[in-house]
This record gives sequence, C-alpha cells and structure tokens, in this order.
Amino acid sequence: MNQSKNSSKFFTNDISLATTLSLYVPIESINRENPRRVDFLFLSNPKTEKLINQYWKGELRIEPKVYFNQLRTIKAYLYDGQNYNGQQRAR
Repeated sequence: MNQSKNSSKFFTNDISLATTLSLYVPIESINRENPRRVDFLFLSNPKTEKLINQYWKGELRIEPKVYFNQLRTIKAYLYDGQNYNGQQRAR
C-alpha cells in the first residue's frame, strides 16, 4: 500500500480506503500514469484525516450494499477508461 500526504492533498492506491473515503468526501482525481496501479487523490483536510484514522482503527460502520455499490462504481471508471468526475456518492 502506498499512501502519501502532500500539503492539501492525500494520495492512496488502496482501493478499499479510497472506496470508503469516497462515500464521505469526493475523489478529486484518479491518476493512471502507472499501468500497474492507480492513485486516488483526495483533498486533505480535518474531515479526511479523521475518516482515515477511523478507517484504520476500525471505527467506521458502512452498510455493505452501499460500500459494494461504490466499489463497483469506482471499478467501472477504472476498467472503462472513463475520467472520474469527482462526484460525491450518496452515503
């Protein structure tokens, strides 16, 4: 897993974390320059940081169907070669 924080940006290639975060905050962009992995970009702010900490501590509870549908949406963008428009999904 590769995650980095750059000033006001948070990058991750962890699709599970990206899916979870995208239920609460929009994905700003998806970088596909590396053919072996993608990087998801989120704005780094207190809300995002709190969600990341809650994710790693196992404190978030998400309806499984909602998570699965969001994961399917993200994968559709990845595999269909579409540009992700950064829309926030319903929680």
